[in-house]
Order: sequence, then C-alpha cells, then structure tokens
Amino acid sequence: MDKSETIDAEFTEKEEKAKFDEAKERFDEKKEKGKTIADNVINDLYRNIDEFRESLKNMQKTADQKYADYKKSTVQTIDIDLVETENTYHIKAAVPGVSKEDVLIEAGDNDLTIETTFKPFIEDFEEDAEIIVSAIKSGKCVKTVRFGNSIDIENITAKFSNGIVVITIPKLIIPKHKVNVE
Repeated sequence: MDKSETIDAEFTEKEEKAKFDEAKERFDEKKEKGKTIADNVINDLYRNIDEFRESLKNMQKTADQKYADYKKSTVQTIDIDLVETENTYHIKAAVPGVSKEDVLIEAGDNDLTIETTFKPFIEDFEEDAEIIVSAIKSGKCVKTVRFGNSIDIENITAKFSNGIVVITIPKLIIPKHKVNVE
C-alpha cells in the first residue's frame, strides 16, 4: 500500500469515526430528550393520580357531611316489636343509650307515640374529632303506632330497663248496647 492509499484509508476511517461520533451524539441527545419526556409524563401521571385521590377524599368528606346533616334534619323511627293478645297490645321499643327521663310516651284514642333524642357519639369527645363511619341513629326519633281498636289510655303502663321500654296497652272493651226500635 502506498502512502496516498494509507492517507486515504486513514482519512476515510477518521471521516467514518466522525460520522459515527456525530450519530452517537445525536442518538444520546434523543435518548436524553426521550428520558426527559418520559419522566415528565410519569410525573404528570403521578400528580394527576394524587389530585384524583384528593378529589375522591374531598367528595367522600362532602358526602359524609351531607349525610350527617340529613340525619340531623330528619326524624328517624324507633325500632319496636308489637304483639297483640286478646285484650292487650304490647310494645317493646329499643332506645339504647337514652335515660328513661328522655323517653316521651303519649297516647290518644287509638294511637301511641314514643319519642326520644339520641345523642351522636362524636359529642362524647371534647377535642377535635372526625366521623369516619356513622351508622347508629342520632337526633330526634319518633314512632307512632295506630291500633285497630280503641285503647284504654288510663291504664297504659311502661317499664324501662337497659335501653328497652316495654309498654302494655290494654284494649278498651266497649260493651255493645242494644237499641230498641219503636
């Protein structure tokens, strides 16, 4: 190989190396740019997921508050069992956590109403507290029972024990009166 061929070969080799280095540099730049874009996409995705989670938490808090407000503004019913015998009605009413002085019972001609107010559990805490679940009745609760027969309101009795009120309601037995037709 003569000297000019050696110079040409070296020049071609340097030229190819320069092209290779330039291509590698462009590739590295694109690779870095791609990494930056991927990192930005991932960061945006994580930020969006975090914002979505926060939005869900806020929606849940709002829904819980609306439900609590609804429970406070509505009159709920008192759970009872009602049993009828030949001459008497018997009611068993569940009023857990309420003292007997806070239970009001009123009787009419053929109905009886039981009323009380259940205190929300959160009111037992002096420091700031947050309701996580609230499924126990709270607020004003009323139950009215209408009977098929008139009741003897003078002889109704009620006994309170361990959050249960047992009410005995005698039926009013009205004797039939025969009317003479003239």
